[in-house]
Formats: sequence, C-alpha cells, structure tokens
Amino acid sequence: MRVSWFGRRAFGAAVAAGMLVSSAAACGGDDDGGGNGPLKGVQIEVAAKWTGPEEENFRKVLDAFEKQSGATVTYASTGENTDAYLGPRLSAGTPPDVAILPQPGLMRQYAEDGKLKPLGGDVVAEVEKNFEPYWKDLGSSDGKTYGVMIKAAYKSIIWYSPEAFSTAGVQPPKTFDELAAASTTLLNSGTTPFTLAAGPQDSWTLTDWFENVYLSQAGPENYDKLADHEIKWTDKTVADALKTLAKIWGEPDFLNGGVATATKTKFDESVTQVFGQQKAAMVYGGDFAAANIGTTDAKVGTDAKVFAFPQAGDTAPAILGGDVASR
Repeated sequence: MRVSWFGRRAFGAAVAAGMLVSSAAACGGDDDGGGNGPLKGVQIEVAAKWTGPEEENFRKVLDAFEKQSGATVTYASTGENTDAYLGPRLSAGTPPDVAILPQPGLMRQYAEDGKLKPLGGDVVAEVEKNFEPYWKDLGSSDGKTYGVMIKAAYKSIIWYSPEAFSTAGVQPPKTFDELAAASTTLLNSGTTPFTLAAGPQDSWTLTDWFENVYLSQAGPENYDKLADHEIKWTDKTVADALKTLAKIWGEPDFLNGGVATATKTKFDESVTQVFGQQKAAMVYGGDFAAANIGTTDAKVGTDAKVFAFPQAGDTAPAILGGDVASR
C-alpha cells in the first residue's frame, strides 16, 4: 500500500484536529465569537481544497466546533491547486491559521522551507494516543511533527453501474486488459464506458490513474523511487505505464463526449454523469465519491458499486490519499 505523493480514522483525527485548531486559536484575532465556550472572542481561518458535498460536510464540523469552543471559524477554499493559493499568502505573511494540505509531500515541502510551525506537545500526545506510528510519520518531517492526518481515502477503486454492466453482459474486470475489453463490449452495447474528469481543477484524477497503473506495473520500489525523484520521468517504466493508460485514454469513444468534454469536466460532474444522468457505465474516484453519488437518486451498494482498480502488472495497486492539517 502506498500513500499518494503526486497529486479516514475519524475519532482520533477529530480530537487531534480540534486541538490543532484550538492551538492555532491562541494566535487568532479577537471577535464576537461563535458561542460561549473557552475560545469565545477568537477568530480562526481554516483553508482546505474541499468544495461541493465535501465542503458542506466539513462546514458542519466547523459549525459544531464553533458551538463547543465559542470561536468564530472562517473557511477558505483553496481550490484544487493548494500551493497556488497558499504560496502568495505565505509570501505576504498572511497565511491561514490552519491549512489542510491534500498531500503529505506538500506538507514536507512547506516544513523544509520553514513555512509551518511544529505541533505542540499536547497535540502530538493525542496523535500518538489515537494513531499508529505510520500516520504520525506521514505528518512529520526531519524528526518534528507538523501535521495531523485528519482524513484518509482509498483511491484504488473504480465506481460502476451494475445495471449497465448487466445489460452489456460484462463482469467487473480484474486486469487492465480485461478493463479495455469490457469497455469495448459496453461501447458495442450502446453504453459509453467512462466519464473522465480532466478539467484544469481536477487533473488529479489523471495522476491517480497513472499512480495505480505505475504501482501495479513498475512495482512498489520503482514507485517510491519515482516519487523521490530517483527515477526520471523519461524512464522506460513511465513510458510503459503511459502506453497502458492509452488503452483507455487513447480511445476517445470510451470517454463521454470524447477528450474535448473530458478536459472540461469537473470531478463532481463526472460522478453524477454516471449515477445521475446515466451517460456512462464507470467513473474513477476514491471512496469519497460516495458523497457525490449521494446527491443523486442512486444508492451506494445497489445502484453504484465498486471494483478494485485492475492490475496492470504483478502488483495489486493500493493507493491511499491523505489530508494533513498543519499550522
């Protein structure tokens, strides 16, 4: 299993993240506050990339924190390019009190550049109490802990419509070649195989496809080397992974609206196109896509199911995504 470097234990994360926000509140400005708790009069800004259903759910968390703490919390959406949003604010000396970073690699980059503050001992103690050491390590750099993994996602699955599969007479594929063959069968039955989010704000889906194929085909050791820049992007293993992806991406008819539509499609829309509009049979997305499916009439587990990302090589891919709360 690998954590995505390119591109959910709930209770422990909530405790540690709450302490992180409280710690940041000590440096926040005064205001009227959101309630009568111990942080009444403190104003906190939290920045994260979430939009749509994920933002709505996170705002519920912030509302609960306001009521219990008395603080007033402002949410700022960074959009998908977190670094593009935070970079200018860091340079200007006006960073948010808490930034939820979508990749451990970005957190380490900021930590190495001296742009983050190490967590206080009380927060680190909660992390150690509620998490396995692996998760603490992901939030650490150079022996210091800078972040709390507040959300994790499993990203080696593909969502599909059982009805579309049944109509075409196909079964969930186990290999990438079987995925390409199933796509052809679906297309011949009159169903577009995939929707694909490849718009400017959601190109992370493309890196996730690549990571799953590369991990499966090139193996864990090469995956780590590529992430650590020990393998060049001109390496044969990279070229081979791209050739494998071309079995799907290189077939415009496999994609709803072709490449032109895919490059304009947002992730949320790509999910609802399958389960709300029945425009295709499959869509790539982590387990968090369930929130988008929830905005349609489709029911997860009956109208919307998943299969493991098909193997492109000897390794069954298992990619985790993680959001790290830092200050």
